[in-house]
Amino acid sequence: MHTRIFDRGIRVGLTGALVAGSLLTGSLLTLGVSGAGAAQLCPGSSPAILSAQIPGAALEGVTVDGQGRLYTTDLVSRQIFRVDAPGQAAVPIATVPGGAGALAWSPDGSLLVGTGTNAGVLIGDLTRQASVARVDVNTGAVTPFAGGLSAANGLAVAHDGTIFATNDFGSLIGTVSPNGAVDPAWANLPSANGAALSSDNRWLYVSRTFANPGVSRISVDNPGYSESLVDLGGLETFSAPDGLTLDSYDRPIVPTDISGEVWRIDGPGQYCALTSGLQASSVLTYGRGTSGFAAGHLYRAGFDGRIYEIPAGFDSRAQAATP
Repeated sequence: MHTRIFDRGIRVGLTGALVAGSLLTGSLLTLGVSGAGAAQLCPGSSPAILSAQIPGAALEGVTVDGQGRLYTTDLVSRQIFRVDAPGQAAVPIATVPGGAGALAWSPDGSLLVGTGTNAGVLIGDLTRQASVARVDVNTGAVTPFAGGLSAANGLAVAHDGTIFATNDFGSLIGTVSPNGAVDPAWANLPSANGAALSSDNRWLYVSRTFANPGVSRISVDNPGYSESLVDLGGLETFSAPDGLTLDSYDRPIVPTDISGEVWRIDGPGQYCALTSGLQASSVLTYGRGTSGFAAGHLYRAGFDGRIYEIPAGFDSRAQAATP
């Protein structure tokens, strides 16, 4: 979920930490790389459906609570927004000092947000000024929890409460233990972006956005060991895979900034496009609950301020497991 702003999905804004990624993305779009090297379509692929939009926003993090309410962060205003159901207006609920990044839920049900989504991420491996904070979704209070991280462009939380945080402009993946102890260099994987844990918490899945683009998974028990699931070549090198999620079969679902596709990875080197035409995609999440942004439904947020449902990513098994 790297820090770049798109204006109406085409023009790229330049501000603060967004400059480096913006220049790269803008140049590639200008050269016509967008849509090039398209992946094979998945069976049942279909167009996306607009669910909500926040004019002028550049959305970086997204998650859904047990009531089916969607939360998303805006790089421009540093705010967290809540959308209660598809088609409804977004409501700002909190402002995050230092910049709002990824979102995730802790086991106790509290919302976590990555902070420090600003120019510091460009040298985050050196300065380690990013942090994770808790958000009270009722009052808007943002309470710092743990600092000293390279960045928190991606967040994933294990069953025991351990937090994993990534930085696509750096190489360090950090962890925060349930008691708040920070290991800023738990693993080293250049340009790791997004974060998603397998259902058994044995693997951390990440996209690789800028350096050696593709998708990897890292052993949680042995973070020095990683496996590459997808290595991109040719024009797909410029696809810019971003903030991924996993379906109920632990298959990575990956948005791409430049090619505008949403990929499902079925095995090593095996992937197809669930949909296309969504340039400036930053992050994906599955819904939760039985109403609103409900369980089984796949949603995309992007630097264009829009949230789309991806019907071809519907996960019937996840929906059936919802109480």
